[in-house]
Amino acid sequence: QVQLVESGGGLVQTGGSLRLSCVASGRTFSRYHMGWFRQAPGKEREFVAAVAGYGGETYYADSVKGRFSISRENAKNTVYLQMDGLKPEDTAVYYCAADLTRVRVAVVSSSYDVWGQGTQVTVSS
Repeated sequence: QVQLVESGGGLVQTGGSLRLSCVASGRTFSRYHMGWFRQAPGKEREFVAAVAGYGGETYYADSVKGRFSISRENAKNTVYLQMDGLKPEDTAVYYCAADLTRVRVAVVSSSYDVWGQGTQVTVSS
């Protein structure tokens, strides 16, 4: 069974950077599409970024394009989210997710099968 563990969240000032990491258990990590989502207080969970299995195409929400970068290192069963130019509106709990079954990369949370516990990102103004 696949399990995901995120790390790297914290408190940062506006304009700062953080790098989130998500380590997955299992031997077939390279087959999974991986995504990052976030949820702010009182708001629904929203898509942030995704990367296809085998380190293929990447996808981003318009709100983070040009500031965030998703990547994966299959040899380490790890996916990263590099966040630069952080803004207060980026404050949220960030979740890593794995899509175990679909051929195409999805940007909706309901398409993902396994979720991490989340890591808090707080951006102060």
